[in-house]
Amino acid sequence: MKLFKQAIVYVMLLGVAITACNRAEKPEESDKRTVKGLYSFGPEMKSFTLCEDNREYWVLDSVKNLELSYSNLNFEKPYEPVYVELEGYFAKSDTATVSADFDSTLVVTKVIKISKEIPDGPCAQ
Repeated sequence: MKLFKQAIVYVMLLGVAITACNRAEKPEESDKRTVKGLYSFGPEMKSFTLCEDNREYWVLDSVKNLELSYSNLNFEKPYEPVYVELEGYFAKSDTATVSADFDSTLVVTKVIKISKEIPDGPCAQ
């Protein structure tokens, strides 16, 4: 009976250890922030340039709303920059995809504003 109890304890500990090791790192609410910048979208590129320092990021549209909003602006050709205000978080880029060319990826969780009108200031080209 004692051996049976020890086996159950070891199996439970093993399960806890496996679960802890397999947990994907998910951002906490404190990691999310609002960013302002220029977004460009096309068949091979989804990029975001932060207004405050002109750093460029790959974009992962987790809500599938940013690409749709961009398409609804009816550009004649792809990659036209638009001004956006987004909520999201930054993550390390996946080295197995196109995003590997970028140090970080902006994971968009909410589209606050999208506009063809680029405001004067640090975002103006």
